[in-house]
Amino acid sequence: MKHLLMKIYKGLYDAYGPRHWWPGETPFEVMVGAILTQNTSWKNVEKAIGRLKENGLLSSTKIRRLRRNQLASLIRSSGYYRIKAERLKAFVNFLFEHYDGNLNRMRKEEIKTLREKLLRVKGIGLETADSILLYGLQKPIFVVDAYTKRILSRLGIVPEKASYEAIQNLFMNHLPHDERLFNEYHALFVHLGKTVCKKSPECDICPIKGIEHRA
Repeated sequence: MKHLLMKIYKGLYDAYGPRHWWPGETPFEVMVGAILTQNTSWKNVEKAIGRLKENGLLSSTKIRRLRRNQLASLIRSSGYYRIKAERLKAFVNFLFEHYDGNLNRMRKEEIKTLREKLLRVKGIGLETADSILLYGLQKPIFVVDAYTKRILSRLGIVPEKASYEAIQNLFMNHLPHDERLFNEYHALFVHLGKTVCKKSPECDICPIKGIEHRA
């Protein structure tokens, strides 16, 4: 399985090169993006983050001080903005309650413990928690999303109804726990899912078409 997974990675990397994902100027911005991107496009998230930046409010301290309705208005473009404002406030409160608002202190927490804590924050699910860990804190954990499941199931590597944990374990159990590898691998899956392995796939131009048979 390790050979197959690395064959897929190499095929995607050779085709698309490094993806430079996740976009963000600071770790906190990446974390905000991970929360806002739930159920919306990244383009809409960029607009919301841009509004926060324009108003000088993209920091944990300033978001903590904002009233929820003020925050909701600023992130309106991200969709479900009232819910997401509540989730952002919950995350920022968590950050201050557990780590005095200090991301470096948060980063020092052991990954399993930190993940369990994040999953107890209202509105933070598996994909969001793992995105915060991998992209925001450079922790070696594999992020699974709808693209990952779609691609792997079409390759016949996992069942269509495979759970998040089952897919994640496939990578965690067979690949070295390398943050840079996991970062790039997931980003390449996202790119493939958006451009080729869509709901109506363009299999003829897929760089990893039939790779499970060649591995």
